[in-house]
Amino acid sequence: MTPITEVEGRRLSLSNLDKVLYPATGTTKGEVLHYYAATAAGVLLPHLRDRPVSFLRYPDGPEGQLFFTKNPPPGTPSWVRRAPVPHHGSEPSEQVVVEDLASLMWAANLVVEFHTPQWRAETPAVADRLVFDLDPGAPATVVECCRVALWLRERLADDGLTAYGKTSGAKGLHLLVPIVPTDSAAVSAYAKGLAVRAEKELADLVVHRMRKALRPGKVFVDFSQNAAAKTTATPYTLRARAEPAVSAPVTWAEIEGCRSPADLVFLADGMTARLDRHGDLLAPLCDPEAGRPLPA
Repeated sequence: MTPITEVEGRRLSLSNLDKVLYPATGTTKGEVLHYYAATAAGVLLPHLRDRPVSFLRYPDGPEGQLFFTKNPPPGTPSWVRRAPVPHHGSEPSEQVVVEDLASLMWAANLVVEFHTPQWRAETPAVADRLVFDLDPGAPATVVECCRVALWLRERLADDGLTAYGKTSGAKGLHLLVPIVPTDSAAVSAYAKGLAVRAEKELADLVVHRMRKALRPGKVFVDFSQNAAAKTTATPYTLRARAEPAVSAPVTWAEIEGCRSPADLVFLADGMTARLDRHGDLLAPLCDPEAGRPLPA
């Protein structure tokens, strides 16, 4: 029988709680749901609130079928908020907005990664944050990403902007910057300019183009996720990897001190202690007063 639970007055069916989703650690679906309910909800929900969410679903674990969905899945409860999302040259579509614990647990029961755009539902294509996705091409690792992140932090600071870091939860590193609401096209142009500059000044380390032939041994500075149509893994989401890795905020001291990829791997079962120690290192991203204008 599928367990029924009540979350904030909403009745939810939670299925297959004993199913092992992460064979490498034996982590079950029930433990995944516990992570979202007991550990992540308080810090994850502010980063999801008012942002249309896209789901990467992996119902049979990371070794099973993975599929990306933007539209509300079949069976989405009527009480889960939906928001219209405009598309260039076509009619708007609807996407889910996860804004409370009940909708978070409904979504987590689907077994998903959470991905969100840099803009809010009421202001489509007007970004309030800037992102760089630093993606290493083997044999480069997150260690090289940290070197690039430090260079970007200084260039951003020169422009009056403050950067914050998180692991991608996979191989790389994300830098996020709170900004005053700005047209996504302008944000993309600024981010591309910095990526091109990074390639010129760190030619042995950085590439700003996606072509795979250019990337071995270098860090791809992906600025494209600033485009209005793109999304980035939301802070604190679990990723569909061999282990239940979290896209976890990190301190600049951790970035500066990174000497091995293992230094920046954070799993679900370690996040409670980490949050007790640091709180939400990305809280400024949710503070409207923290945003700064891009340089003219």
